[in-house]
Amino acid sequence: MDIDSDFYGDEEVKSDLTRRVEQLDTQMWWDGRRAAAPVPQSRQQETPDTSHLHNAYDGVPHAWQLSETLDDFFSRLPPLTTIASPDTPWIYICNPHVVRKHKSDGQNQHSKGNENEGTEEEGSNLAVANEGGMERLHILSNFIRGALTMGGGSAAVMRDVENEKQAATGDILNLAWACKVRCGKWMIFCDPKIVNDTWEIVARATANNELGIAAKVAPCPDESLRYRERLICVYTKDFADRRDVGRVIRRLRELRLVEARGKTLYYKPDIFTYIGLDSGNPWGLRSSIYSSRDVFPST
Repeated sequence: MDIDSDFYGDEEVKSDLTRRVEQLDTQMWWDGRRAAAPVPQSRQQETPDTSHLHNAYDGVPHAWQLSETLDDFFSRLPPLTTIASPDTPWIYICNPHVVRKHKSDGQNQHSKGNENEGTEEEGSNLAVANEGGMERLHILSNFIRGALTMGGGSAAVMRDVENEKQAATGDILNLAWACKVRCGKWMIFCDPKIVNDTWEIVARATANNELGIAAKVAPCPDESLRYRERLICVYTKDFADRRDVGRVIRRLRELRLVEARGKTLYYKPDIFTYIGLDSGNPWGLRSSIYSSRDVFPST
């Protein structure tokens, strides 16, 4: 037997194969194959389900995104070496378990120099809080000027001035609270040698819903100032909620970010920042309302 002829088939087999090929409708065959093909199963998502989470900094390049891991975020924006610029004034992270206005929708975006304060709550009226706060400072200025002009620097006059200063502070805070401008922050001034590590601790705790509503860290001012002290702000939702403010400072203490750093931490309401109440302000007002030495109600 001819092996080659057996392998390729005899004349009858060849003729049958030729006929079948000539009669084959290739389009019908291909359509049938596609219809019978198994439906490919989608791959299991490798990223976690974030549909129940919120990010007030969604799409902001210098902020953590829900689509990236925290480790990737720290690698992308290390505060020690990330150079500050108009596009990167701060490095942010939100608490994804808390709903706040998106940064771009905040009224502070229209307040020059205050665009980078804490995220806002719904229903806030920053314009009224700012205008009223500034007017109260104007009244305080007139009072101080008049008191010192008429009474000099006597002990009685200075007591009256101090009482008026305290009243002004209370009025500003009450107005801000009524206008829902209630955000404030614990401020951590950090040695740049440990700013990356400290920021990672704060950011992880924020993302895990252990601290406040958000946090931010100052990037490097420029290469020549890489080793200048950096500020980390840990935001809480309501400066008047002493239980929550106290809860956050207790957690910071547990994370060894208070006494272990050898510095007292101070808490500043955002309204003070908006109206220019910094340290050394011309009215002699305190620029903070709490310190880590204060005793807060337990939760």
